[in-house]
Amino acid sequence: MKTFDNPVRDPDGPFDGPVTFDDVAERIASIPLDGQPPELRDLYARLMRGDAAGAPAGMGEEAEVGGVSGLLFRPEGGAGEAPRVVWLHGGGYVFGSPETHWRPAAAFAAAVGEAVFMPRYPLAPEALWPAPLQQSALPVARAVLEGGRGLAVVGDSAGGHLTLTTVLALAREDRPATVAAVFSPNADRTGLSDTREANSPRDAMNNDEDDRRCASIATGPVDLPDDDPTISPLVDDLSLLPPLWVEVGETEVLLGEARLLAERGQAAGADVRLHVEPDAFHMWQLWTPWLKEADASLARASAFVREHLGGAA
Repeated sequence: MKTFDNPVRDPDGPFDGPVTFDDVAERIASIPLDGQPPELRDLYARLMRGDAAGAPAGMGEEAEVGGVSGLLFRPEGGAGEAPRVVWLHGGGYVFGSPETHWRPAAAFAAAVGEAVFMPRYPLAPEALWPAPLQQSALPVARAVLEGGRGLAVVGDSAGGHLTLTTVLALAREDRPATVAAVFSPNADRTGLSDTREANSPRDAMNNDEDDRRCASIATGPVDLPDDDPTISPLVDDLSLLPPLWVEVGETEVLLGEARLLAERGQAAGADVRLHVEPDAFHMWQLWTPWLKEADASLARASAFVREHLGGAA
């Protein structure tokens, strides 16, 4: 698939021209994410934003949907209509924000031709799971659905987990999402995947130890077992999924559970499509517009979302 004409420009960002996976891996290695949550947040912002500070340089605007604040990204010439696409950002529920994820969200808005809203959900340890679901993702999704024009939920990493738990909860409320897309979703804590340990040395952006540490911080003392469906949506009733696009990298720690999500979803009768990107590590989409594979991933997912949202308009 051809990449789209990506309008995102970030002159103060970490790169100033086209890069490869190796270039991005080198940058990731130069800023190791270590320390307590406040340090992790600062380091992650530095990793993703480079010398940029404060609000995104161009395309985002402060907005509120369902009583939840966040950033709204519109395609060029797309002023006016309320958003139908909600992007739930990653960061292990411990770090990350609309400011660190603005480039892929803005690029997705351009590719899908729709406004994209990225809510600010509460982070751990200040707010423990399921606060992001109950206080942010579900109120936003319900508000979009009330507009009667359909709903697409998109998420990366922990935001992929939040996307899955959100659309499954909506289906149980008998107000299903129209479509969903997940990038490198964190979908299982029960040990079903065969790539968490195997790919830890290969995944430039993630490893099993750090992933589990974030999960422990996110849940805190909450007494939820690993096989609780809100912790491991892979063991939930996947027949409730809306049409779902899944993107995952070949070297990822989370490769196995993404494959299982597609297999189990399809076996349950859901329309689940899977793309495995050769040589890609966790959340490579974040490095748009400099990494061509990031643009291509966003183009694939946005085409799927656009196809389904078109029928809901």
